[in-house]
Amino acid sequence: MALSPPRGPLRTPLNLSGRTEILRRLADLLTLGRAVLGLPLLLALTAGAQPLAWWLLLLGGLSDAADGWLARRAGGGSVWGARLDPLTDKILISAPLLWLAAQPSGGPQLPLWAVWLLLARELMISGWRAGQGTGGPASWSGKAKTILQFASLLLLLWPDGWSLGLAPATGGDLSLAVVLQGIGWWLFWPSLLLALSSAWGYLRKG
Repeated sequence: MALSPPRGPLRTPLNLSGRTEILRRLADLLTLGRAVLGLPLLLALTAGAQPLAWWLLLLGGLSDAADGWLARRAGGGSVWGARLDPLTDKILISAPLLWLAAQPSGGPQLPLWAVWLLLARELMISGWRAGQGTGGPASWSGKAKTILQFASLLLLLWPDGWSLGLAPATGGDLSLAVVLQGIGWWLFWPSLLLALSSAWGYLRKG
């Protein structure tokens, strides 16, 4: 018995290579946009617009997660994106780190030596990545370091006026901002240890 012809138009299979290329380009655009956030973030901090700086940093962290998700959906990001992604993270994180190191005592502050140690690590790993043909994708410890740094900085930059309806402790100044900034300060140190240990891992691969 002859088969009847199909009804309606035939459906062509999805062009997977074209879809992959679109996802990779979107991921690269998000990475590039995150690099642009560094300057307005620093300007917002120096102008005293801490709430704006907090939202810019949060936007940068969300874009980092989004471009990573897009790259995984594409089966891996581009070599250009693998080189640029860690660099944009460094630009975005360096601005609040330097601002925090320059703060007077009594507010959210990080030791200058710790900030310089972290920035020296980032410059060293950037130089190592420049010599890698694949762009030197981030290791799991490097990704954990970045997540912990973002969390630490978001807490350290928590604006003093954001109480979320919670009143300070009676007879003291233990406001929500003070508590969260304190937690952010303590989170910075394991992120620094992860940064140094992941740097050792990168150099051992090299």
